[in-house]
Amino acid sequence: MIQPVLTIDLTHRKISALTVPSKWYEDYLGGSSLAARILWDYFAPGLNPLSPQAPLLFLNGPLTGTKGPATGRFVICARSPATHLWGESNVGGFWGPELRKAGYYGLMVVGKSPSPVFIRIKDKDVSIEDARDVWGSETYTSQAKIQKRLKDGKYRIATIGPAGENQIPYALILTDHGRVAGRTGMGAIMGSKNLKAIAVRGSGDVPVASPDYHRIRSESNRMLKDDNLSRATRELGTAGIADYADYLGEMPKKYFHSGVFEGVSKISGSTMTESILTGVRACHACVIACGRVVKLSDSKKHKGPEYETIVGFGPNLLIDDLEFITRMGELSDCYGMDTISLSNTIGLAFTLFEKGVITEKDTGGLRLKWGVKDVIEELVHQTGRNEGFGTVLAHGARSLAARFGLEEEAIQVNGLEVPYHDPRGASGMAISYATSPRGACHNQSDYFFIDVLGHIEESLGMEYIDPHSDVEKVTNIVVHQNWRTLLNSLVSCYFANVPPETTRDLVNAATGLEYSLNDLLRIGERSWNLKRMINWKFGLRKENDKLPKELLKPYMDGGAKGYQIPFQEMMNAYYRARKWDTNTGFPTQEKTDELSLEWASFESFD
Repeated sequence: MIQPVLTIDLTHRKISALTVPSKWYEDYLGGSSLAARILWDYFAPGLNPLSPQAPLLFLNGPLTGTKGPATGRFVICARSPATHLWGESNVGGFWGPELRKAGYYGLMVVGKSPSPVFIRIKDKDVSIEDARDVWGSETYTSQAKIQKRLKDGKYRIATIGPAGENQIPYALILTDHGRVAGRTGMGAIMGSKNLKAIAVRGSGDVPVASPDYHRIRSESNRMLKDDNLSRATRELGTAGIADYADYLGEMPKKYFHSGVFEGVSKISGSTMTESILTGVRACHACVIACGRVVKLSDSKKHKGPEYETIVGFGPNLLIDDLEFITRMGELSDCYGMDTISLSNTIGLAFTLFEKGVITEKDTGGLRLKWGVKDVIEELVHQTGRNEGFGTVLAHGARSLAARFGLEEEAIQVNGLEVPYHDPRGASGMAISYATSPRGACHNQSDYFFIDVLGHIEESLGMEYIDPHSDVEKVTNIVVHQNWRTLLNSLVSCYFANVPPETTRDLVNAATGLEYSLNDLLRIGERSWNLKRMINWKFGLRKENDKLPKELLKPYMDGGAKGYQIPFQEMMNAYYRARKWDTNTGFPTQEKTDELSLEWASFESFD
């Protein structure tokens, strides 16, 4: 049932297949977990993420494209040009399932084309096509041009925009109706290879080991239609959490410096539903359909923003105009830029301007005043075009702060800008951000779901603990990280509230193996530790496990008023729970032996 991983060398125009040992599929399954195992041997400590020899790996999981519950996702992995650590981005839509229908579990791209190209995959017919006429186009235009060239509207296309071509470190890859691999700069790597897009068309079936799979996934999909969380997500989108997140102090405002903003009610998921929502969009075979379709004052339909974009271009910049936020999200997509990193970096620029550190001399005459929409829009344009003050913003928050000698002002962890779930309102996110293998990330462990919604998995040994509790929830966080890592290997959507026992049954029916829940948790734990070891190879050390100073200060107002995170106590408990050396922060030999990772031990590369 194992499909090959297609390999394309753009330098030598060579197309081949990568041999992946069957034991690796058993130990890592797929997605970002198997990607970490495959890429280990390619990751020399001095590897430049934007060099021709740097690999870019697109990988599916055993459930991708099976019409299972929300299993239309795939991952893109490499060394991140934004963080220079493990790079991983998870994206939905239809591209991943289409690649499996074409007969491939994944695609690895190496080398660099001398001129712009796109890759065309139609089952076993694979070619490298000239893309000079597409280069320079924004993402949606690129899709349309390539579809017209191929004369087949059924191709699924993953593409970059001008930001990726300019190798902006937080450039994204966009596919289908605006599904994006937004974080860690995978689009910049495509741009560095002169690879504009990858078009895929498949006509085969996605293999599963047992016919029981189709019964289990049908039952799961029916269950999801009636699930309260799924129904709320369908009706309100991911921004359905906004009002309650604000109430608890989990939604940051004014670049994480304020706990209150009166305009929150104007930009919530319920407000969107009641005002501008006209429809929903779903990924492959998904019954939830969290994607928003909205109609703005131009009477045209647009992609509606999700929670991160709403907060990033909304309360983060003191904006309460939902139409403007929608346009900024769409504009970012067109240029091909991650909305979290971009809006975070703009927020930092506003903060430094307010402090008098940045002046109009630095910005080319722009006055960076909170809530001024014209200025924000101009900064998005300048950054997407890599011109003006945008050339400074294009390098991200850490670089911007360092440029002015104030690196501690940047709300980032290890080079990745912090998403909009404030750990002062949901303390579990403090550990999630500090220990995530890709830098500050809400998708390696979206523990805010537990802190804010009380959504736990008792069968995994978890229990509900108050959002402002601290050390006592560390064991919970470890289990949650392991489980989410497992889902990232399948690759399954977090919004699908599928019981772990059902997930186990789906995996066993798809693979023909007989995993227990503990076995699956062990795969997640093995992968989490392997990514830690990859980052160690890239220079990450215990002293990098930290949060920005601003997040360790209590808010003076709002739902999290007065709460201060006992961060170091939580981290010490975390190292013990992980069985990592408390002096180095590296997995102990006992742990690596336990996880069959002795081949990548501390001694092997330190």
